Amino acid sequence: MTENEMAIPKWDVALEALVTEEYGERGMEMSVADFQRLAREYDIRFDDIMETVFRMCIEGVWGYRDGDGQVRAISQEDYDRLFIKGRTREKDMQEYTGGWFPISPPS
Repeated sequence: MTENEMAIPKWDVALEALVTEEYGERGMEMSVADFQRLAREYDIRFDDIMETVFRMCIEGVWGYRDGDGQVRAISQEDYDRLFIKGRTREKDMQEYTGGWFPISPPS
């Protein structure tokens, strides 16, 4: 893998900017309900937002804290299970009752 390939994000950078800005304005972890609201507000597919968030978690840019307050890694297997045929549905996200957050402040 070349250095240039490593620098290319594996997610939608516009959606990354949207959720990172929202996180910055709120100052608290983002829930599935927050992502649903953003999808409605900006007329974006909910699963596109979640795909971006999951990809960022897999790459270590964002993290997830479960409903019990424990940081939990999001794996490629989690992604594969939820994004069968490239899409997921809101009801598939029911087990994710916690919150998502950036690992480090955006530069």
